[in-house]
Amino acid sequence: MFHLAGAVGASALVAACAGGGSTKTDGTSAASTSTQSTADAASCLTAAPAETAGPYPGDGSNGPNVLIESGVVRSDIRSSFGAYSGTADGVPVTIDLTMQDITNNCAAGTGMAVYIWHCDRGGDYSLYSQAAANQNYLRGVQVADQNGRVSFTSIFPACYAGRWPHIHFEVFDSLEAAVAGENAQLTSQIALPEQSCTAVFGYEAGYSASVQNMSQVTLSSDNVFGDGWDAELASVTGDPAGGMTIALTIGVGEKSASTSPNGGPPPGPPPQRPAS
Repeated sequence: MFHLAGAVGASALVAACAGGGSTKTDGTSAASTSTQSTADAASCLTAAPAETAGPYPGDGSNGPNVLIESGVVRSDIRSSFGAYSGTADGVPVTIDLTMQDITNNCAAGTGMAVYIWHCDRGGDYSLYSQAAANQNYLRGVQVADQNGRVSFTSIFPACYAGRWPHIHFEVFDSLEAAVAGENAQLTSQIALPEQSCTAVFGYEAGYSASVQNMSQVTLSSDNVFGDGWDAELASVTGDPAGGMTIALTIGVGEKSASTSPNGGPPPGPPPQRPAS
């Protein structure tokens, strides 16, 4: 089974190896925290299921495969690359993810490759949504350093109809596996804290649709996070004016299929923005 847990800055892991189910409250921070550099067994993460990649992965499993394109290995994913051009506008964020190898006493996941993707501030996914079909922005791969850490520069994703604000990711054993676009060891999603989402959506006009969309969904009603989200809820620091950092520590164990109660795609595509 896969494992993953939220990380809040450099705080110590709280009851990481204790049992117990998820607490279903719409909190604004993860229920367990960990340092990013520790690699001893005491910092092993609590278990959580893998999640669906959804209908817009861009990994070759459902249409286009951005992973085999030259230029996908990059830290700043705000702009399109290769045959596409264009930049996603929105509140800037740094996405810091730290890999732990559960099969090796929670040692740093050095050398693991992480592919992330998410919607833009209008709720559109590049390569799929009509408004972003000629873009491949907000997609990229990084390789974990000696501390198991990868970092991406991006924008804060929108809230589109029917889903809680989130970020998708896949973890591969190596860069070679990632750019071949096959054999992901972990596919999952990151939930974003309500307080941070509210701050962003009320700050920038481009997120205006997210305000109404978020009023109609909760973590409890979300078809991915509704069965428990403590282990998938990231920490967010900073503010929309000065930039924000999204952080999560991810434990990678044995390869497993998604155990999401709604293992298929979300109910329908994100709303399309009017053609301009």
